[in-house]
Amino acid sequence: MKPVIEMKNIVKNYQVGTVVVHALRGIDLKIFEGEFVAIMGASGSGKSTLMNLIGCLDTASSGDYLLDDLNVNSLTKDEYADIRNQKIGFVFQGFNLLPRTTALENVELPLLYDRHERIKNPRQQAIKALESVRLADRIHHVPNQLSGGQQQRVAVARALVNNPAIILADEPTGNLDSRTSIDVMSVFQKLNDQGKTIILVTHEPDIARFAKRTIKLQDGKITEDREITVPKKASEVLATMQGDEDEME
Repeated sequence: MKPVIEMKNIVKNYQVGTVVVHALRGIDLKIFEGEFVAIMGASGSGKSTLMNLIGCLDTASSGDYLLDDLNVNSLTKDEYADIRNQKIGFVFQGFNLLPRTTALENVELPLLYDRHERIKNPRQQAIKALESVRLADRIHHVPNQLSGGQQQRVAVARALVNNPAIILADEPTGNLDSRTSIDVMSVFQKLNDQGKTIILVTHEPDIARFAKRTIKLQDGKITEDREITVPKKASEVLATMQGDEDEME
């Protein structure tokens, strides 16, 4: 099986005044179709830099990055934009929803940048994406009419609307309480069960346990890469929490 993501000796340096910051120091990484990977590490370990490179939001100082066998180092700016729009869906900690725009319109937004018009019926595609995250009854609500978890699910639907092969989630539960975080992870697990490749950045070990593989970074290097034999099932955790609440009543 060929990897959908392959990084070879990736180095990323930043110039901060007269100081060179070595953010990534020779990353070798393969991620295969259908994996659910959690990238972990302390602040400054390089995990956000790595995510930005995977998502084609930044370029490496040196090394090769192959995305579906395409070396992204050789792409033009327009080709970079096409890759981001067609192959990758992004979910961020802060939701990044337009405040005066309905859930449906927020989810439709990436389709406005589809220069190749791959999606023939954008509105129907956006509704389908919202249905997939259990928000069919909230499509006309604006963000301040939605809970934090619902807003994050809108963000997930927006990431899905272009039918990307890969979903990148950067601390997607960072602004959510424990129960809502597990609910959002249940959405990711369902999408992964449907074949989506998911790469998640998190500093929370409890959240990483819902993934199937964890990669730990320290000082710009991978220090651990291991499979999780039996990932926690978010749906089962939610059911247990609901049972406990019912007993308390």
